Amino acid sequence: MLRLASLLLIVLQCSPRAAPTGGGGGGGGGAVDSIPIAGHVLYVPTGFKVNIFAQGIGVRFLGLGPGGTVYATLSGSGQIARLVDANGDGVAEAVTTVLSGLTNPSGIAFRGDTLYFAEETRVQRLDPGAAAPVTVVPGLPAGGHDTRTIAFGPDNLLYVAVGSSCNVCSDPLPRAAVTRYNLNGSGAHTFATGLRNSVGLAFHPTTGELWANNNDRDNIDASQAVTDNLPPEHLNILKDGKWYGWPQCYLPGQPNYREYPGADCSQVEPPALTVQAHSAPLGLVFYTGTKFPADYQGDAFMTYHGSWNRSVPTGAKVVRVRVQNGRPTAVEDFVTGWQLANGSRWGRPVGIIVAADGALLIADDQGNRIWRVSYGP
Repeated sequence: MLRLASLLLIVLQCSPRAAPTGGGGGGGGGAVDSIPIAGHVLYVPTGFKVNIFAQGIGVRFLGLGPGGTVYATLSGSGQIARLVDANGDGVAEAVTTVLSGLTNPSGIAFRGDTLYFAEETRVQRLDPGAAAPVTVVPGLPAGGHDTRTIAFGPDNLLYVAVGSSCNVCSDPLPRAAVTRYNLNGSGAHTFATGLRNSVGLAFHPTTGELWANNNDRDNIDASQAVTDNLPPEHLNILKDGKWYGWPQCYLPGQPNYREYPGADCSQVEPPALTVQAHSAPLGLVFYTGTKFPADYQGDAFMTYHGSWNRSVPTGAKVVRVRVQNGRPTAVEDFVTGWQLANGSRWGRPVGIIVAADGALLIADDQGNRIWRVSYGP
């Protein structure tokens, strides 16, 4: 019991504000609107609206292309799709296949008019007007945490996140790391390590720093009471050459004591923020639109895919990350309701982007929908 109390105290001390764990409504204590939709109810802060942008597609991640056109990776079917809302009513009228026959496509991003996307074992590029993509980064390891996410930095370089092959083990690079490349795939440089499964990557719009969420380990202790709340998930501000702990440690000074009881965790780079254990944060985006209230400018949004390794399920929601002076200070519920009171779920958010019209688009790989969150009448 003493070990449990001390470990939980560490988590609370490391987080400026703990994330809400429930599946119901909540907007940081503010007023909440209930939105009946798709036979269920979603909850958002008062003044926001939710509609279905597209449905019936197995979407995972989203990207914004030329002219504000939305692109999506459909991991299960091995496709990339283009979704067009021609009349601007917030609903995609047309979904067309751009590429097919891919292997577990996940991360997607544009550099100008050029589409970059990540499959399980490579990153590819599709140039405007090209009939087929070309491989930019080959030879990524297959299996394990098999999402491969990408982002372009203000330095005009490509950043690629590859997760670990396991829960806790010693993995060779480029696993459990973010690697930086030139746009043509040359000049590979290990940027940050010790990241068990960092999926969401986003560059801060003013500081230019790379933010990354991280899914930490499962089954840390034989006691389910301990495992329920340890270790916390992380939101990191990545620094070149820093180690973020995995597999030996889950926080500065805190070893994974079952596998690495004597590990030196003094050199672990601390997270910028910790959130509820097993939330499974995946998507990450900064709000750079102009349609939300002014105090949302510069804040971030994260999607929680939801837990499996917790006696009381948590996650399956979108949270707002409050940002002050370039640093995260707290998280609060933004869109909830996909998880019901009995712990079952009818939706699980994954990718998230800010659309050209200032709305948020949220990919849901359980409900096979793309949700659109807007503000105003």
